[in-house]
Amino acid sequence: MSSTENSTYEGFSAEERAAMKDHAKEQKAAARRGSRADKAALAAQDVLDKIAEMQDSDRVMAERVHAVVTESAPDIAPKLWYGMPAYALDGKMICFFQSAAKFKARYATLGFSDQANLDDGNMWAAGFALAKVTPEVEKQIAELVKQAVSQG
Repeated sequence: MSSTENSTYEGFSAEERAAMKDHAKEQKAAARRGSRADKAALAAQDVLDKIAEMQDSDRVMAERVHAVVTESAPDIAPKLWYGMPAYALDGKMICFFQSAAKFKARYATLGFSDQANLDDGNMWAAGFALAKVTPEVEKQIAELVKQAVSQG
């Protein structure tokens, strides 16, 4: 690969480095926890604590997303993932909420991993911008989460 004056690699942003550090802390904390039930309860509390730390609009959206995701898929397990509220099924990350403030973006994001069963032909959405979580948006989130955890 050649380099030019106009294209230089600047490395990870401060926000990306912080997310990686958060992930390392999450992994260490999970390893220190006791039983599976204790780990799940503490992970769920970590998510609620992280949501409570968010700025106003992000916090309100994250609270609604959390409620909709956990109601739509009762077997899904809340946990932190790179410092973001996320939800796993059988240990595999399915979806996550990324606050706008975390990466200084103009909107929050509801993202889905490759473990989510959202496949639709040769191209489908894996991330959704959230400007506001209305009852209509909650319904869309519930449908996406139910599809994401479905068996096919």
